[in-house]
Amino acid sequence: MKIAFPTTSANGLDATIYEHFGRARTFVIVDTKSNEVQNVDNTSEHFGGKQAPPFFLKGLGVTTLICKGLGRKAIVYFEQIGIDVYLTQNNSVKDALSAYKEDKLTLATERDSCKEGRHH
Repeated sequence: MKIAFPTTSANGLDATIYEHFGRARTFVIVDTKSNEVQNVDNTSEHFGGKQAPPFFLKGLGVTTLICKGLGRKAIVYFEQIGIDVYLTQNNSVKDALSAYKEDKLTLATERDSCKEGRHH
């Protein structure tokens, strides 16, 4: 399973989770089978690419996203393409990953979306 985290920098497990997933310049992707940690630049349409961020992550093999917040449209896209989205209040990837493994995170629904997809 590959889990993506929107981050403020490419610092692996020590990276800080960005407040709004689609605007993050980097993603940390953790493969829970191999324990490999990847830092990936966000090259989605928000940063000059051609895909919406959910489809960009799907193309990387991501099956789960853990973030602090995201817009309604993103939640709908993730549901449509089969990526589970969990919300966290943890600041670091390491802490959010631990909370996920301990089943302490909430599965996001449209009710959890940011107002206008921007503010937290």
